[in-house]
Amino acid sequence: MDTVKSQVLYDDGSHKFIFLGWEEKEEKDVIQTNQYLIIDGNEGLLLDPGGVHVFPRVLANVSEQINVNRIKYIFFTHQDPDVSSGVSLWLSSTSAKVYISNLWVRFLPHFGVYDTSRVTPIPDKGMDIKFASGNRVTAIPSHFMHSIGNFTLYDPTAKILFSGDIGAAAFPEGKRYLFVENFEDHKKYIEGFHKRYMISNKVCKKWAERMKKYDVKIIAPQHGAIFREDKAKDFLNWLSELKCGTDFIDEIWGK
Repeated sequence: MDTVKSQVLYDDGSHKFIFLGWEEKEEKDVIQTNQYLIIDGNEGLLLDPGGVHVFPRVLANVSEQINVNRIKYIFFTHQDPDVSSGVSLWLSSTSAKVYISNLWVRFLPHFGVYDTSRVTPIPDKGMDIKFASGNRVTAIPSHFMHSIGNFTLYDPTAKILFSGDIGAAAFPEGKRYLFVENFEDHKKYIEGFHKRYMISNKVCKKWAERMKKYDVKIIAPQHGAIFREDKAKDFLNWLSELKCGTDFIDEIWGK
């Protein structure tokens, strides 16, 4: 399997959820990122399309799936540059509306976005984003995981949860793979990141238990590998019990 190419994770004929591939060459000291595209009828929704560094590759991969003029929405989980620093390029290349936490709208000028007329602030409690077909996706509050204004996105048609940095893996060079096949083996690639970047077990547990109420078949993170079926459940169970962040504050800061 060529994990560089785009791959369709769900397709019912009118609704698709697509992984948009990787850079062919792994780059040392550059964080690897995943981008995704939802196509509903003739409308597209981009998920965390990334920074300037990956824009040419992501644009090319999107263009293979849909005319960029049909990108209606762009969703950002949070403000980090690997997620959103390419926002001005996407606004100039499409007519899309941007959805991002209300906490981060005023930071967009630092990414070159001075006109926010096409930006919809997401309220803290989340919101639905609707397609012309009547289908919708839901921005779910995921604050403090790790951003203070963070959202994940659930697609009830595809039953896929786009989890952003939650579930992220950091692969050693030459070790990347697209799907988690053995969760116990995979833990070594996610544990260090989650212990340091997630704020506390209280928050992780609350989010994980909330996600268990949704019918989630796939968890698709913004870094690393995708969790399918029982691996998605394994991840939520693991995260629910994880000690992280402020649970280790004395160890991190020193007494």
